[in-house]
Amino acid sequence: MEKFYLDHFIAQEEQGSGTLFNFETLCKLVNMEFQQEWEEEDKDIQRMLSIQKNAIIGFHKEVMFFKNKIRLFVKKHRAEDTIYPEWYRGLEEAIYHENWGLAGIAPWFSEDYGQSSSCKVIGERIYFQEEGGMVLKPQTISQERREQLVRAFLLLTPEERLDKDFHELYTLDGTRITVFRGSSVKPGQDVIIFRRYIIPEYTFEEQARRGTIPWNSIPLFKEMVRLGYSTAVTGAMKSGKTSFLATLQSYEDQNLEGVMLETDPEISLHKLIPNAPVVQILAKDDKMKSVVKHLLRSDADYLIMAEARDGLALDTVLRIASKGTRRLKITFHQRNPLNFPYDVAAEIVLSLGGSMELIARRTADSFDYILHFAQMRDKGQKRLTGIYEISFDKAGDRIVIFPICRYDPMQDSWNWRYRISREKELAGKEEDWVSFQRFAETLQELAAKSPLKEDKPEKLEELFGGKENIDENGDKHLH
Repeated sequence: MEKFYLDHFIAQEEQGSGTLFNFETLCKLVNMEFQQEWEEEDKDIQRMLSIQKNAIIGFHKEVMFFKNKIRLFVKKHRAEDTIYPEWYRGLEEAIYHENWGLAGIAPWFSEDYGQSSSCKVIGERIYFQEEGGMVLKPQTISQERREQLVRAFLLLTPEERLDKDFHELYTLDGTRITVFRGSSVKPGQDVIIFRRYIIPEYTFEEQARRGTIPWNSIPLFKEMVRLGYSTAVTGAMKSGKTSFLATLQSYEDQNLEGVMLETDPEISLHKLIPNAPVVQILAKDDKMKSVVKHLLRSDADYLIMAEARDGLALDTVLRIASKGTRRLKITFHQRNPLNFPYDVAAEIVLSLGGSMELIARRTADSFDYILHFAQMRDKGQKRLTGIYEISFDKAGDRIVIFPICRYDPMQDSWNWRYRISREKELAGKEEDWVSFQRFAETLQELAAKSPLKEDKPEKLEELFGGKENIDENGDKHLH
């Protein structure tokens, strides 16, 4: 390697700019001086690379190692008064992030943006979510630094290949990182998206404080969990599905044995319910296939499928449900909850083949309630938009879906309907007779105070190509 002389570099910078230490010059100086110190002292380069890797990933010990060294370099050159970009909180932090850390994205990880759920990097532009909208920030990030960041994030997942155009990764604090680059984007317009869950505590009270659910529904949800009803939490992206599933799980009986199967590490149950005997398994693609047979032999009391995205995962849920397992909980991307059984069936048929009608009926038979969520125009706001009871009527050979709750966006309120099918009543009483009585009484009170008006029945045969029946109660059934 060609010799580098710091005094020559400083002299050249001084002549070129007239100022010894502007911020960019100081960043270059610290970076080069740091590297030269290691080379001259003949230190272990592999150890240096390991420290640098861990610092970029975000390990506190290694980050402090860099910041302490930066502080010494700055003091040695009497550069403490160097003006740094306003979005950083201090000179050492600014130099660290410009050279090795998160660059202009770093402020999003600070306490100031603790309530911001997403950050987007599109080309050189950086956006933070603020008050429900994406705001363009003054700082930019070069293509070289973007590539450096992606390489650093990939260190968290060694099995991810660097040459792929798409990556989905997670930081140490659980932030999800989605990367689009290469041939999947326009030149110079690669994308890095950061997303995190910002609910400070997973309780129904917190959900109500945020306006996601009504306060008077809290007793109903608590009894729903206690009774072991299997629930599908549906909605579009960013509708609050995962947060609500985690909230449901936080009320589960912690003496019961559970299995949570995820394709990505989104929910940390060991932090949410640390004393509960819940096995957390990460699996996707071929690995998912290998764990399915073990799950089917599992003696767990319930299964959680966080973000059921593909046919294999969904088929696993239905196969476990067919064994009589209750308390199933899944999230599923869904725009219209009435489509739920057939959209699940479509995913399974696409991956594994089979009969669409048969799988849709199995789906309806496996779940008790669909809880549907949506993101509001103010993107920081989420709402429960409906609760639907779902079942398969074996005698009538039909799928039955009817609403017991719907959200009224004009009034920002919820309307309710008292109706509990015979099947749900028997299952609830078998689980806990007293709890079922509370569940029924709560639903009856909600319906009495805010009754759900009857809508014109949807033509389900247009949605599914099946034959629709409307019974004497106005409920929709699909052959």
